[in-house]
Amino acid sequence: MEFDFTDEQPKLLMLMYGLVAFVLVVGGLLLLLDVVPAWFARRREAQLVAASVSGTPLTRRPKQREGLFALFFLLPTLLLLAIGLVVPAIRTMLLSLMNGGSTEWVGLRNYGWMFSDSSMLRVLINTLVWVLLVPLVATAFGLIYAVLVDKARFEAVAKSLIFLPMAISFVGASIIWKFVYAYRGEGDQIGLLNQIVVSLGGEPKQWLLESPLNTLLLIVIMVWIQAGFAMVVLSAAIKAIPGDIVEAARLDGVSPWQMFWQITMPSIRPALIVVVVTLTIATLKVFDIVRTSTNGNYDTSVIASEMYNQAFRYGQNGQGSALAVFLFILVIPVVIYQIRNLRQQREG
Repeated sequence: MEFDFTDEQPKLLMLMYGLVAFVLVVGGLLLLLDVVPAWFARRREAQLVAASVSGTPLTRRPKQREGLFALFFLLPTLLLLAIGLVVPAIRTMLLSLMNGGSTEWVGLRNYGWMFSDSSMLRVLINTLVWVLLVPLVATAFGLIYAVLVDKARFEAVAKSLIFLPMAISFVGASIIWKFVYAYRGEGDQIGLLNQIVVSLGGEPKQWLLESPLNTLLLIVIMVWIQAGFAMVVLSAAIKAIPGDIVEAARLDGVSPWQMFWQITMPSIRPALIVVVVTLTIATLKVFDIVRTSTNGNYDTSVIASEMYNQAFRYGQNGQGSALAVFLFILVIPVVIYQIRNLRQQREG
């Protein structure tokens, strides 16, 4: 197959336009964030030198001028937030009040469908199971790992191996675990799980087809990935516990179990909250694992995957947008709780 430059010329032109636009945008941002502040800094420095030489006091900028100066630097961020976040959010809310083709207003009918359709109720239940299990189980495993490998001989190696799944994308991890759950009829199995079952005298199964077991098996993938993140954060929190507290507890004859519940757990409580909240938000938005493993079939769909299916596969923009808005509403309380918790820690 030969490359025809004439046929590919439009694509090459589009690529060139994209590269030019990228260079202009990045160059403009660098100019705005580097050159302009440096110019103002040099100007202010010259004013300070002139004031020190002449002996005259340096006039302060009016507060109104300082506010305009701050707004000048915040404007690009505010503009990008408006284009990339605020406008799409408003548009999605409006689409959620319209029919599938976005031609007629239907009010709250899409939200009523969300809580009345039997298949959608299964989606909501699956999402609830994910949100309840993944943060708790991943945090529990991360805490166990952090305690077990703390000050161990090969601590760095053990932490690296446990954290390694975090370097794999959700899609890549899902493909790996699909091989673990693979089924090949009778005889030799290529799936690790079925091979273990066969070696123990059992019958191989199509694990990802059996509900609700398949949802739990997909949750295992998320826990496998996120346990390393929990371990790193909690391990750092454990190492930050003051040594004098630990030594005082040991002198008082505290057992390891009492040390864990009375010293370690209260000391790392803020880190535990951060891990649980972060994993909760990530779990609410889970899409890649379900999409790659089962495509949402066999009663495994969650809100994010069903939102994609409704909007882009079935052409139901209203229902897909309603799911997106509902997902956004679910995330808001978690974010507010995290903000309040961080504020209390800062004030404390």
